[in-house]
Amino acid sequence: MEKDEKLMEKIISLCKRRGFVYPGSEIYGGLAGTFDYGPLGSLLKKNIEDSWIEYFVKNRENIYLIDTPILMHPRVWDASGHTSEFIDPLVDDLVTKKRYRADHILEDAGVNAEKLTVEEMDQKIKELELKSPDGNKYSDVRKFNLMLETKMGAVEETSVHTFLRPEEAQSMFVNFKNVLQSLSPKIPFGIAQIGKAFRNEITPRDFIYRLREFEIMEFEYFIHPTSPWEAYFDNFLLEQKEWLSKIGVDTAKLHPLEHPETARAHYSRKTVDLEFEYPFGTKELTGLSHRGDFDLKRHQEFSGESMWMMDEATGEKFIPHVIEPTISVDRAILATLCSCYREDPEGKSTSDGASGEGNNVRVYLKLPPSVAPYKACVSPLLKNKPELVTYAKSVYGELKKEFGWVVWDDNGNIGKRYRRQDEIGTPWCIVIDFDTLSDDSVTIRDRDTGQQERIKKEDIVDYIKERMN
Repeated sequence: MEKDEKLMEKIISLCKRRGFVYPGSEIYGGLAGTFDYGPLGSLLKKNIEDSWIEYFVKNRENIYLIDTPILMHPRVWDASGHTSEFIDPLVDDLVTKKRYRADHILEDAGVNAEKLTVEEMDQKIKELELKSPDGNKYSDVRKFNLMLETKMGAVEETSVHTFLRPEEAQSMFVNFKNVLQSLSPKIPFGIAQIGKAFRNEITPRDFIYRLREFEIMEFEYFIHPTSPWEAYFDNFLLEQKEWLSKIGVDTAKLHPLEHPETARAHYSRKTVDLEFEYPFGTKELTGLSHRGDFDLKRHQEFSGESMWMMDEATGEKFIPHVIEPTISVDRAILATLCSCYREDPEGKSTSDGASGEGNNVRVYLKLPPSVAPYKACVSPLLKNKPELVTYAKSVYGELKKEFGWVVWDDNGNIGKRYRRQDEIGTPWCIVIDFDTLSDDSVTIRDRDTGQQERIKKEDIVDYIKERMN
């Protein structure tokens, strides 16, 4: 796939202008690798997370949701291997001392670095005589631990040295025994969580794709060691793809990538990513891995707590194996925005810059109504006519009570309001005009087609519900 820098620029501009995503700490010049979700982005994010919980957790009888802190006992990370294995290949610009990821440098030069060792990356950079963006030579490639360190405690001398969690998975493994004792689940079962994770990325880039603070939707699915795990694995891969389509991701741009044995974690029997064609390249969106019994055994070893289960029918004791489906919230949001961004060349020009083009292009986000920040917009035709405003407010109140996130917009003329709502992905705009006062009918406009129709006020809720997905 060819990179489309212009499309990425348009999406970033729309996100800032319309309140989806802001640069982190912007009034102080920003902080690399951090972004803030604005009013619209927060709603989109919440809707996507709710959709994931609905699909993967609520619709099942055997997956249990937990919520855990980002700070954990430091021994957790010794047991998981992160203190020794959670590394990226790092190089320095020998003049400016700026740091870069060696694998990213090679990828930008057209080299597939996925299977290369640190030594092989170093050799390849030297062989190709690659230079830094400032035109200087690089240092030798070395290993860099990605965990962000912190200290807990009031006194420096006695404070506990720990880390901001680099992944969510360990929170679920250390709570495995608690869930067993609290709920007595029968195998197979899962423990799920949506939460923050942190990585000290050397070179965060590509907008919200690669961040230092990010959010993961993930569950650990515990199965019997002798069960046909391939069936579970293949089914979860299909479900990941199906769920992504529900939030608006273009599945034609999804490509499965199975990791070769040399690129898998040492405990993994199989790992498959779903990669998405982002405007900056085809990159990982979801992960799916068979982790075996590595994590539970390691925590049993390091904590001294038993992680055994017993088959009630046979009396057999075993430690479950684990299949782990993982989806990045931030990457899912970006894939949705990239998939749903549309430009309609037949749209009429506007003077408010809503299209971001200043010409005859209508920009809209073709978001599924289920994840769109607002489900509908209500407007009086004229905001200086009290009778229209009063009627419109009553409609607005009824829809707010029914759907929650509904927006009021009486700023500018109707054409500008339509453009504004199109650009933030609002599926339907409802306008109260003078005919409404006489026959209780309203104009409802479809975001995707631009077509308008008259319906009775009493039918608005059913109209929207029939078209929600």
